[in-house]
Amino acid sequence: MSHYKKLSEHYKKISNFNHLSAIGGWDQAVMMPAGGNESRSDAMAELSLHIHQLATAPHLDELFDKAASEDLSQIESANLREMKNQWQKSTLLPDDLVQAQSLAGSKCEHAWRTQRSDNDWQGFAKNFKEVVSLSQQEAQIRAETTNKTPYDAMLDLYEPGVSCEQLDNIFGNLKTWLPELTRQVQQKQASESFLKANEVYATKQQKQLGLDIMKLLDFDFNHGRLDISSHPFCGGVSQDVRITTRYDESDFVQSLMGIVHETGHARYEQGLPKALKGLPVGEARSMGIHESQSLFFEMQLGRSTEFINQLVPLALKHFPDNNPAVFAAANLQKIYTRVKPEFIRVDADEVTYPAHVILRYEIERDLMNGKISYHDIPELWDLKMQQYLGISTAGNYKNGCMQDIHWTDGSFGYFPSYTLGAIYAAQFMASMQKEVDVAACISTQSLSPIFNWLENNIWNKASSLTTNELVKQATGEALNAAHFKKHLQQRYFG
Repeated sequence: MSHYKKLSEHYKKISNFNHLSAIGGWDQAVMMPAGGNESRSDAMAELSLHIHQLATAPHLDELFDKAASEDLSQIESANLREMKNQWQKSTLLPDDLVQAQSLAGSKCEHAWRTQRSDNDWQGFAKNFKEVVSLSQQEAQIRAETTNKTPYDAMLDLYEPGVSCEQLDNIFGNLKTWLPELTRQVQQKQASESFLKANEVYATKQQKQLGLDIMKLLDFDFNHGRLDISSHPFCGGVSQDVRITTRYDESDFVQSLMGIVHETGHARYEQGLPKALKGLPVGEARSMGIHESQSLFFEMQLGRSTEFINQLVPLALKHFPDNNPAVFAAANLQKIYTRVKPEFIRVDADEVTYPAHVILRYEIERDLMNGKISYHDIPELWDLKMQQYLGISTAGNYKNGCMQDIHWTDGSFGYFPSYTLGAIYAAQFMASMQKEVDVAACISTQSLSPIFNWLENNIWNKASSLTTNELVKQATGEALNAAHFKKHLQQRYFG
């Protein structure tokens, strides 16, 4: 067996254990009774340690060197690159830190579920302190080895090749025109009246509507399912994708677009090349690209006039006893494109959404770089919410700094992916429209050309290309935020 084949077999073994970890994590968030958390946390920590030990096996170093001299195809060379990249990132961390992070993350996330609803920052902070400390240790270890800042080193885990310098430029540019655009849209919409979805919309009916929309979006139910969790997410593995949403019986809008968003993540996973299953080269490219797919589905497709027209008869079917005027296309269009600064990121409109991300980016950047303490987060959060969105979260922790699940397990460096994803999504749509009549496809419920474009340009590529190579090959240029600005201007001003 060649050295490359030995490496591939080893990484397929790691993939199998990651599969179990992903399903265990999904169950912990969705199905597990509260009393099972302590033993589940121990089991997950043990599994994390085992995976880490496999990923850092001493003999891999020699195999990488020998495999590099073998005659490899383009895909095999890309796989070797990705395997070595994962190995280099894994070998930096000691076993005891990996295990401690898993335990601290499980404890913090589980307690957060009730602490958030209780607005209990003091209780949350006791567990969060340990998560932050361990993450800062990880960031420092990675920074010293890679000659990056601590936050850049963590950012590289989610967005390889992206730095704070680049993000500061991208986000700095957004901050020069987004506030005025937001003001102009709000001024334009001030005179527009619409019926709010303020009746009772039963959870059971909301779920059935969501399932119908998932079918329209070609979700493969033979390899995935929909459930409920405290925070919507897409988990599992490509062959068994688990997506979740949360329901509010006074408002069907939030859960439905949450489902559309998570279905975008799921379709990306389900569209990854099956021939590369279990290999690093067959995995999703980056979190920014992953978010580009969910935001393509939610913002580019899901909030379009044509998609909302398809939603109308489905909503009337599932809510026959509710006021039908709410489901009129023009009314739904106003609901789904309403721009108003809100507390909750996942419920934010696409115009104000980047402000939520920039706020989190600036806080986690300074937290990992040691410029602030976890104690400072509530005050900084309130300050930046007032600065960027004009609303205060003073004392409102559950709708402020405790609203997201990401920091509970130390996922510092993840948040920029959301706005990078929105920019990528707009750029992909601009390129797709040169080849595909997207509006006609949606209007006739013939979405295959849309999905074929995504499959050919994004999904099938998996991690065979770097992020920059992927974007350039798909669109003919590097990341360009001008497409995002143009998309917003066209949608809100015609």
